[in-house]
Amino acid sequence: MKKIGVLGAGTWGTALARMLSLGGNTVTVWSHNARSVAELDARRIHPRLEGMRIPREIIFTSELERACRGQDFVLFTVPSVHVRTTAAAARAFLSPETLIVGAAKGIEPETFCTMTEVIHAELSHIPALVGAPVVAFSGPTHAEEVARDLPSAVVAACAELSAAEAVQQTFSSDCMRVYTNTDVRGVELCGALKNIIALSAGIADGLGYGDNTRAALITRGLAEMIRLGKAEGCSEQTFCGLAGVGDLIVTATSVHSRNHRAGMLIGQGHSPASAIAQVGMVVEGVNALPAAVHLAARHGVEIPIIAAADAVVNRGADPRETVNQLMGRSSKREF
Repeated sequence: MKKIGVLGAGTWGTALARMLSLGGNTVTVWSHNARSVAELDARRIHPRLEGMRIPREIIFTSELERACRGQDFVLFTVPSVHVRTTAAAARAFLSPETLIVGAAKGIEPETFCTMTEVIHAELSHIPALVGAPVVAFSGPTHAEEVARDLPSAVVAACAELSAAEAVQQTFSSDCMRVYTNTDVRGVELCGALKNIIALSAGIADGLGYGDNTRAALITRGLAEMIRLGKAEGCSEQTFCGLAGVGDLIVTATSVHSRNHRAGMLIGQGHSPASAIAQVGMVVEGVNALPAAVHLAARHGVEIPIIAAADAVVNRGADPRETVNQLMGRSSKREF
């Protein structure tokens, strides 16, 4: 039995907390929102996870120290835009014996760092935590299905394989199969870039296009992800695995996908701001666009689908005309 702190009481953090608690671990969930903590503690249901009961054994707190100090694992599940501030606030309560797990997906717009890189940077302010392993936890895992104990598979990635294996051992269950990987940046780039492709697929669906269009966007979007990943020194195999094509498929096709939902609303004529407001949760594909465009420009990598999504979301381009421009590009060899 392990002691685990979960930073973030959203759908993903709560679903993982439930899974880990049912596995016999002592789990403490933190949120900065004291009212939300009180409601979760009292009602034992999450408003966005219909039908899921939260075990009584899970401790909810708005005190960050309580969720961090003395834990075997501390799991970051806050949205990517809050990872840095959360890590900065948490580092004073962490020890070198605590294994940090980053389960947020995204690239920081200002620094172009992945989430484990952001956590590393903030932990390095404490001498004892410099170089401490941080494990990336990513894959095709919608919280809504993890909360229902539907079989899922995920990747734990760390340059120190023993750290990834420790996460694998503790986080594996009857409904969660955990694989290990040492290509941390590849796993995290997959987790960020697939959201952009899913957003693009949603825009196409909102425009009324069909299965052919969606399949083409997913396949050619994966090609862009691989090109950018290889330019960043990542393994192509990672992009063909669970964190890459696996997560891309589920995010670009599922009714649970907030990125796909936001894209569909944009395709139907809503502004990006209105679409995000209607989704009501963080749309990570929108947040990842600036970094993806910057990295591609830095490496001279061609990313027509990602660039088209950026034009629609950030520069007011017309979605239908943007699709026409994509279809009218000069002829290419597939490989």
